[in-house]
Amino acid sequence: MAPSPPLSADPAREESWLRWARRFYALHLLTLFGLAISNAFLGAALIASWPVFRPTAWGSSLGRIRLQPMFAPLAAYYLWLGAAVVASPLPRESAGSLGEIFLLSTLLLAPLLLGTEGRHRRLADQVIASGAILAFWALGQYLQGYGGIDQRIRGPFSHWMTLAGVLLICDLLLIAQLTLEAASRRSAWRWVALAAINVALLGSLTRNAWLALGLTLIGFVGVRRPRRLLALPLIAVLFFLIAPKPIVSRALSMANLRDPSNYDRLCMADAGLHMIAEHPLFGIGPDLVQSRYTPYRDPTAPRYWVPHLHDTFLEIAAERGLPALAAYFWLMAVAIRTGWRRYREQGGDAGPDAALHVGAILALVGFNVAGLFEYNWGDTEVQRLALFVLALPFCGPDGQEAGDEKKLASSPDSSS
Repeated sequence: MAPSPPLSADPAREESWLRWARRFYALHLLTLFGLAISNAFLGAALIASWPVFRPTAWGSSLGRIRLQPMFAPLAAYYLWLGAAVVASPLPRESAGSLGEIFLLSTLLLAPLLLGTEGRHRRLADQVIASGAILAFWALGQYLQGYGGIDQRIRGPFSHWMTLAGVLLICDLLLIAQLTLEAASRRSAWRWVALAAINVALLGSLTRNAWLALGLTLIGFVGVRRPRRLLALPLIAVLFFLIAPKPIVSRALSMANLRDPSNYDRLCMADAGLHMIAEHPLFGIGPDLVQSRYTPYRDPTAPRYWVPHLHDTFLEIAAERGLPALAAYFWLMAVAIRTGWRRYREQGGDAGPDAALHVGAILALVGFNVAGLFEYNWGDTEVQRLALFVLALPFCGPDGQEAGDEKKLASSPDSSS
């Protein structure tokens, strides 16, 4: 009896494994309402992806080649994370942060599994649709007594800021689609999703998400249609006239330094800067800001204890040092630059992935603006979506392949 061929020599079986890997990968993004479930699906996607990690496939994978610009910043980020753990005064406590390496899979697997056949577009649509479902879930909580500042809507998550962070990313991806895609793709569900997501964002009373959305859209309109910015004063007046009083009051509180939450953030920023000044190279240690906040706390700070510094950039630098923050910025810059370059290579607004590339840029900008006021990089559900968005510029066809797709679609034989 002849021995059966090795699994790696069976293309049909490999493709079957990859189909399951794609399903598991999609499910890990669509089950953020249950982080344990999402983690299980991500682990399953990693296991089922073995064909693209075979040594014989390592040099030929199109997705891997496209992700190469991210290798250097990713290596710098995770190597410095390891160095910060080793240099930590309490390495056992800091070692838990190494679990973040597992989250890298969300970024790494996307270009490998989604390929150039439109799978990345379908998954982006599914992520947006899941965001709309989460928004309806949160809005339904008004019927259960939620809604006030002390009991804000939060959907299936444990915190309203997680809800707002997820909805912010979905919202900016959706706005790019509705702005750039052909009218034939602007189906009714997208407009319903847009309404639900934005109403839920307002209802969450989460100011960092409001500010991030507003500033990102002002920048977007300023680049594309600068004259429309003249309507901003009118829009602002209409907002303050029409919006419910709790939302208006919450918006006005952003500039009020007497607001305890605002003042507490200033005290946290002061503490974080002192941490960085004392430990600029490796920080005070990953996951140690919470336990070591008290010595750096301003005596007038409203809170004696905080879980983090409510600022992504200060938190990374305080925990892991300024080189770690530089690696984070490098990671974001490479993804945004690649998205912009591929948007232009594909022909601007006419490109097949124009909405995805612009949406990724908007989502990353909005995510980082919100990060000025909340440690959203440390919020696993939000970070997982951000990692998916970081991967989008590396998915789909490049400029030449997009041109070939366009020619094929317009050729007389393409409909046969």
